[in-house]
Amino acid sequence: MEIIKTKIEGLLIIEPTVFKDDRGYFFESYNEQRFKELGIKDDFVQDNQSCSQKGVVRGLHFQKPPYAQAKLVRVLRGACLDFAVDIRKGSPTYGQYVSTLLTADNFRQFYLPAGFAHGFAALEDDTVFAYKCSNFYNKASEGCIMFNDKDLNIDWQIENPITSEKDMHGEAFATFVSPFEY
Repeated sequence: MEIIKTKIEGLLIIEPTVFKDDRGYFFESYNEQRFKELGIKDDFVQDNQSCSQKGVVRGLHFQKPPYAQAKLVRVLRGACLDFAVDIRKGSPTYGQYVSTLLTADNFRQFYLPAGFAHGFAALEDDTVFAYKCSNFYNKASEGCIMFNDKDLNIDWQIENPITSEKDMHGEAFATFVSPFEY
């Protein structure tokens, strides 16, 4: 397994060791002991999965404390461009983002500690996205920043994004008051 540090402290790209042969492939997608040795100490308590068509943009979502969530995300089928925006007050990278390509073929995973808004753009039809969360979902604690916020200036690489009503009306980053501290 290889850990790739990103330009933002705490965000990690994980490339598992994949064993391939004539039958197919095998890899360990999660091993609590190994992840803790690598510094990922979150206890994951909930797994989620979604399926999106090409052009769907989901995000930018987060859970406010005390229901904040770290996430470990990957693509099981298809491809997406995945984004994490630093929303930790006092962080030297506050308001900056990292993106990475996650595909069923590259097996990459993206680790986001609590304090990041998360979103992705589906690049293929029937993209199946899976994520482990370190806390249970709590509707009253969910937050959403506009995916197309001009201050964040994220290039989703989707010409005409398909998104939910909720995501269309997320909060503007300029007026967002973060509940997270660096």
